[in-house]
Amino acid sequence: MNTRFYWRPIPLFPEEAPAFAAPLAGGWMRFVAVERIARTGPPRIVSVDELPREVFARLTAPRPAIAGLAMDRPRIMGIVNVTPDSFSDGGLHADPAAAIAHGEALAEAGADMLDVGGESTRPGADPVPEDVEIARIRPVIAGLAGRLGVPISADTRKAAVARAATGAGAAMVNDVSGLAHDPEMAAEVAGSGAALCLMHSPADPKVMQARARYGDVLLDVYDWLERQLELAEAAGIHRSRIVVDPGIGFGKTLAHNLRLLRGLSLFHALGCPILLGVSRKSFIGDVSGEATPARRVAGSLAVALDAVRQGVQILRVHDVAETRQSLDLWQALHPSEG
Repeated sequence: MNTRFYWRPIPLFPEEAPAFAAPLAGGWMRFVAVERIARTGPPRIVSVDELPREVFARLTAPRPAIAGLAMDRPRIMGIVNVTPDSFSDGGLHADPAAAIAHGEALAEAGADMLDVGGESTRPGADPVPEDVEIARIRPVIAGLAGRLGVPISADTRKAAVARAATGAGAAMVNDVSGLAHDPEMAAEVAGSGAALCLMHSPADPKVMQARARYGDVLLDVYDWLERQLELAEAAGIHRSRIVVDPGIGFGKTLAHNLRLLRGLSLFHALGCPILLGVSRKSFIGDVSGEATPARRVAGSLAVALDAVRQGVQILRVHDVAETRQSLDLWQALHPSEG
């Protein structure tokens, strides 16, 4: 049986990379070597010259714009939770007027796009009926779309909600089930022309932490996202419209989350922009000892900047102003031209 290899580029800052270094996803980082990983045997560091041609093409090709945003620099997605029970800010913006005001403030603080959600997907959360979810997010999306100069994403796993959201002006559907929850979602997104974020989760939020079982979480999540990408393409959603998200905290233990975060650059081999959502999550509290989500900003920024070092294109965050300031300094220290 043929051994399957996985290829994780080892990122270099432009200022430390030789002139012949390859661009990582056409972006701000470079690489000259990759970690070749298999499910059996130890990993091996190999030269970029040893990459299969199709893998090299996917690792280096510039990513197409998503929802009108160029992927040539890190982008910030601000979180607008129109929910009573989200783990960090539930109830703060449950009223549409408050949610719209919050979205406006995030855009003013430097968000490149906004992600509007009406159903909490924290571990153990109960599902929300479609009509309730639509009633929560449709007026907020309609109130924000086209007014702020930033695209709006709808955080939903239901086709009917996605239909209402794109009808109200959403340019992307952020499906935390990665098309696994609603069999009609793929066709809905394909027909809408919206971009799609495929996130990995092993099960619904209510039970996902009980399903945190993997052989090798990094490779298992990669394989799952690869399969869902193929499903999306078969439904008519071109890969140029798709973003992938490894789903940090969704059906993962602390060890699983850390393994994924250390290996994030592997997901560039899927040929899509990578979105990462770690803002204020419980694993930051597990490591730091901080029990209050709103006081996990520093930990969130530390993980976000390491993700940018690995070429991650979109950061989904609560704390936009702080993330923007951190990115501005990071980019000043590491200009893309070296």
